[in-house]
Amino acid sequence: MTPTTNPPERTVLVTGGGRGIGAATSWLCAQRGWAVAVNYATAADAAESMVARIRAAGGTALALKADVADETQVLTMFEAMDRAMPPLHGLVNNAGVVDLPGRVETISVPRLQRMFAINVFGSFVCAREAVKRMSTSHGGSGGAIVNLSSAAARIGAPGQYVDYAAAKGAIDAFTLGLAKEVANEGIRVNAVRPGIIDTEIHASGGIPDRVQQMTPLVPMQRAGSADEVAEAIVWLLSGASSYTTAAIIDVTGGR
Repeated sequence: MTPTTNPPERTVLVTGGGRGIGAATSWLCAQRGWAVAVNYATAADAAESMVARIRAAGGTALALKADVADETQVLTMFEAMDRAMPPLHGLVNNAGVVDLPGRVETISVPRLQRMFAINVFGSFVCAREAVKRMSTSHGGSGGAIVNLSSAAARIGAPGQYVDYAAAKGAIDAFTLGLAKEVANEGIRVNAVRPGIIDTEIHASGGIPDRVQQMTPLVPMQRAGSADEVAEAIVWLLSGASSYTTAAIIDVTGGR
């Protein structure tokens, strides 16, 4: 990244921005001239490492701790970002979780509450706060929101993660509704649906070799990379996609 002589004039908030797809997105956004707010819930070392990498390359970045499932923490995060960063022009709702594989009859209410609190409610609250700052109806100058969905929303993830698939289906509906709601207020809202991507999320879901198991089902016969997903996300944030809203882009290798 070429060092900048002037501070960036726009900030993007990437939730879960220190690891996996979030880290790849944070880095690519910085390369494209964004000031990057790198959110984390527990992975402080990863977030601070990403911030240090961006700053060493001449960019502007700040690590912000907040569990997106906790509204109070989200509000505190946005207030800290308002004080320390350039105006918000982008949000990437990337923070998310899976759980151990299980059929629907084994899934508990606490598991469902956690799944939806992080994957759905967290995205909703972050988007709400972003709209308050970016919408022209609130005095903002516009911006873009990119939600992270999943191919599971289409496939259903039977026998493994039906709750995760349902949460991501909610993200698809949320994306379409919010996009139409704020389309005339300078905000574009889109989503990216990754398929089998080689990140640590599979290990956290109890199947560390899931990439190898699922690769034969992918028409391209390989897993995707976090960098490939980040390219789609950053395009949707950019002016290159200025007439694109309410779109859901599959990054799935054809699956």
